[in-house]
Amino acid sequence: MARTGQRLPVQRSELAVPASNKRFLEKAAQCDADSAFLDLEDAVAPDVKETARRMAIAALDELDWGGKQVAVRVNALDTPWGVRDIVELASRATRLDLILVPKAGSASDVRFVDQLICGLEREAARAYPLAIEVLIETASGVANVEAIAGASPRLEAMIFGLGDYSIDMRTYDPVIGRPSPRYGIRDDAGRHLNDQWHFAMARIANACRAHGLRAIDGPFADFADPAGYREAAVRAAALGFEGKWAIHPSQISIANEVFSPAPQEISWAHEVEAAMAASIGRGAGAVAVNGVLIDLAHLKMARTILDRAELVGRADAKGART
Repeated sequence: MARTGQRLPVQRSELAVPASNKRFLEKAAQCDADSAFLDLEDAVAPDVKETARRMAIAALDELDWGGKQVAVRVNALDTPWGVRDIVELASRATRLDLILVPKAGSASDVRFVDQLICGLEREAARAYPLAIEVLIETASGVANVEAIAGASPRLEAMIFGLGDYSIDMRTYDPVIGRPSPRYGIRDDAGRHLNDQWHFAMARIANACRAHGLRAIDGPFADFADPAGYREAAVRAAALGFEGKWAIHPSQISIANEVFSPAPQEISWAHEVEAAMAASIGRGAGAVAVNGVLIDLAHLKMARTILDRAELVGRADAKGART
């Protein structure tokens, strides 16, 4: 079913949906996630890959996805299915918004997908061009993340795929997304855990900001641990990420909350704007607010918060099923 309106610029939550499960697809279309991706890769067994592809195309055309962004995670480009996934989806799935490319290891991976889509769009005109989002989930992907981020104007988002990244880095953590108890130090006050993914996540977030892309955090596998999921989301937000995958519908509302400006942040932003307007009116560039010196940098921060709140408000008002 064709979508109405333009793509939402907010991607707080992205629900993962196995494309081979009709019931899950139907539920995903009705969920409150900002976006969803239909998975042809890790969630689909090899002997049903082509069936899952047909089911994804049918779901895109027949279900009402409302205002949410919809992507399909294709199989990796070096598999027997990856290129055919892109060809079939770009040619037949008119409701599709993005191609999600797994294991992007270099800029050439993105440029190849871009050129393939360009050729397919010349053959079959679309109402709007297909976009790309990529998974950064290998050591080479992290090493080349800046080049990947600038590889194509179709690229809209980069996702940190910490599951495959952990495999590539040989860290062997059994619960994807949970901090490793092995990565810590001891001091006189006791044990202190560190975040073993900080380096990779910081590089991804910085590359995204440098190239105007959305930085999205990947999965947290233990969906029975909402507190752990929230902590992971809060850490990602602190690094500049603006959304997170949800592998279970119960994680959607947490992601939507964490990656939306909190009421106290919005109140602070309004207070800063008012105080700075009065200060500038007096010919000053800085003013004390509640004992803290506020200047033009804080005004920019306040405007960023209020702009984000406006985008989130529009997304929530539009809703996932309008």
